[in-house]
Amino acid sequence: MVEHGDIRVVHRGGSKINFREPVITNDSSFLLCASGECVKVFSTSTEECIHDLRGHTDLVTGVLLKPSNHLQVYSCSADGTVRLWDFTDGILIKTYVIGYPIYSIYASPDHEGIIFIVTPMLSDKRSELFQLVAVHLPQSGDQLVEARELSAVLSDVSSNPAAITIGRGVCSHHCCHQHTILNCYILKSEILPQGNKKGGRNTFTCVACHPKDDCIATGHEDGKIRLWRNFNHKKEYTYTTLHWHHSAVSSLRFTPEGTNLLSGGVESVLVQWRYNQESQRDFLPRLGAAITHITISPDGALFCTSHSDNKITIIQSCVKVSAVIQGLVKGDVRTDLMVDPRSKAMVLNGKPGHLQFYSLQRDKLLYNLDIVQQEYIHESGLQQFEVVKAAFDASGNWLATVEERKQKAAELELNLKLWEFDEQTQSFVLNTTISAPHEAQITAMCFCHAADSQTTMLVSTSKDGHFKAWQLATPARPSWSCDFVGAYHGLVPKCCCFSADGSLLAVSFQEVVTVWSPSSWELLTTLSQPPGAIRDLCFGRLSCSKYLLGTTASNLLCCWNLLTCSLEWSTSMDTSLLLADPFSENMAAFCCQAGCTDLFVFKPSEPRPLFSHKAVCSGKVTRAVFAPREDMLESCEESSQWLNCSQLYFLTQYMDLMTFITKAEEDRLMASSKQLVIDDSVAMTPFYLLLGKHRQQQQENQDTLSTLSAERTPLPQGSVAIKELLQTPAHVLPSTSFLCSMFVQSLLISVTDSREESKHAEEEMESEKEEEDSEGEMESSTSRPREASLAGHATETAALALTKAQARELRRVKKLDHSWLSGLLDS
Repeated sequence: MVEHGDIRVVHRGGSKINFREPVITNDSSFLLCASGECVKVFSTSTEECIHDLRGHTDLVTGVLLKPSNHLQVYSCSADGTVRLWDFTDGILIKTYVIGYPIYSIYASPDHEGIIFIVTPMLSDKRSELFQLVAVHLPQSGDQLVEARELSAVLSDVSSNPAAITIGRGVCSHHCCHQHTILNCYILKSEILPQGNKKGGRNTFTCVACHPKDDCIATGHEDGKIRLWRNFNHKKEYTYTTLHWHHSAVSSLRFTPEGTNLLSGGVESVLVQWRYNQESQRDFLPRLGAAITHITISPDGALFCTSHSDNKITIIQSCVKVSAVIQGLVKGDVRTDLMVDPRSKAMVLNGKPGHLQFYSLQRDKLLYNLDIVQQEYIHESGLQQFEVVKAAFDASGNWLATVEERKQKAAELELNLKLWEFDEQTQSFVLNTTISAPHEAQITAMCFCHAADSQTTMLVSTSKDGHFKAWQLATPARPSWSCDFVGAYHGLVPKCCCFSADGSLLAVSFQEVVTVWSPSSWELLTTLSQPPGAIRDLCFGRLSCSKYLLGTTASNLLCCWNLLTCSLEWSTSMDTSLLLADPFSENMAAFCCQAGCTDLFVFKPSEPRPLFSHKAVCSGKVTRAVFAPREDMLESCEESSQWLNCSQLYFLTQYMDLMTFITKAEEDRLMASSKQLVIDDSVAMTPFYLLLGKHRQQQQENQDTLSTLSAERTPLPQGSVAIKELLQTPAHVLPSTSFLCSMFVQSLLISVTDSREESKHAEEEMESEKEEEDSEGEMESSTSRPREASLAGHATETAALALTKAQARELRRVKKLDHSWLSGLLDS
């Protein structure tokens, strides 16, 4: 058995970008957000990811712009470190080792060189007790610095970043255990705690400080917003109440000038309140999902809202949406993981009523396909249509979806929809809707993937005890209809699959596997083994197409030989998921034991697994897919041959998208990343791509240009000035006036003696040619006397005796215009 020494399990993408509040840079050009173990830098105009700031070894829990330098940013992580980045170039500047897990980070412009973090209480190891700590960041030239100068500011605080805010030297928070108490502290030597406020029966959800006035805004679980003033006086404080949200207020934020207050909640509406004129408010509705965070750029030009569907919306001053950054929508995955044959994107159910098409290569959501085509109502307890099944045909021309809704006092509502790909719109268009395709819940659905099949066929199984075959008919307009209804002794079918050539259909009825002929719908044979309902069925591929594999509820993995209709082999293992690679004979089985999942890759024809990996993740793996590679992995290693044509992706129980890569592939990616930072020191920007392409073309055409470069002096492309301008970050360059003279001089071409001599030689050749042409014209027009020829020959001989400088001067005199002399003599 081949172990996993040469193959790594890595996090491929799909992390939450709404986990923490994002930040917008001072110039409103970039947006930074925590995403798993890295910080993503997005362009606010193009929505593209410019950099992935990688270095943390655990979950990133906060991002904060450095108050004294707007081109640098802090990030904190549960790995116990705070890292300082140059986000414009994607370079790690410094790492501060704290030594304790960090859950959020804050800074005050009045306390330079100090940051505030939330860590577990040092005196108590229980994770539910946290404290706010001030950290003095030491000034050091080393990249790795230990920050051990910590001082506790507040105890018994919440780990939720929305529970703490710092503004104008005031720190406000609500306790994590006593949710109805608001505490205000002055960040000086004296700390003034505040007691229980009026209206304290309402649970606090978020808090925000006014940037100029002594005012604190708090959001509550009942949808109310309270503005607290005069909080420095224990008995003279006042508050006003604002109410529009019908549910809990999730986020509050004042604009930089303090003229407006922004609030958001589950209603998917951004509310803008006028400060001191609370009766006047503006709304930006239909943002798509519940608002979790609100961010405002330092200049107030851009607003940013994070949403529960892992989305970030960029808004221009609460007027219109200018950009949407959408990540992988996390939640209950009802459909299987699929790969779109056309776009090679991973497809699964996303936000309510939609399918999401997610690019595995770019770690970006491509688009959402609205399946239900109904407005989703954000109301708890309300049952609405959900997408539960989906399947593609082999060519990607057809997509089948199943949506269902279960009312409390009503029957189950089912819709089977067939979508056709439209070449003009490059999207799927609804072709056929079948209401109530079955009388009970649909358990499985699959297309016939035979390439040479004359008809397109879809099979669905249901808890009503039947499976149905739906066939595409194309008389004038393509439409779908039911071609066959099958059953077996009143048993409930669980799963179905077609053979690779489409000649066989296998349908499991509890512990019995039935094999049918789709051409005649004849029951060919039945297969049964020790008790246990069949959970998964897979046909072998290519040379293993004669095998049928299945997993049972009694923890058995069985392989049947369809030529002999007998059991080829079986093994005892708790297989949570079994799937076949459509591009090879390999099959993958995820086995759950001792709270972890193991992976086995094998061929049905061989009893010995090709590859195994123990404990790929904790919990069960119930969703996985083989995705084709753009370029075949040319590997001769036995342990990684199963990754040559396709790559295996799977979802953990925490909705992390993982994959397997070889050590050589990982080293190559790391080497290219290091080369980018060390050799070029140029950020991966459109200009870099253009410059890199230009350099590549220069390298390819070097042999062709070598002859031309020998004849003429090349431009000073390798000058020190140009290298300084192209390879040095702009914020660390000297002033423009200092570089101007050096840059201009580098562009000037020095005239050497050899250059001058070659120029004079060219002039001499041109003048000699002109003389020869003039002499030829004279000889052709008139015949000269012999004496004149002899005299001319003597003159030519004398001219040859002259030096080159004298000859050039003589030719210059000959070319002079002496007409002015004749005019002077006539006068």
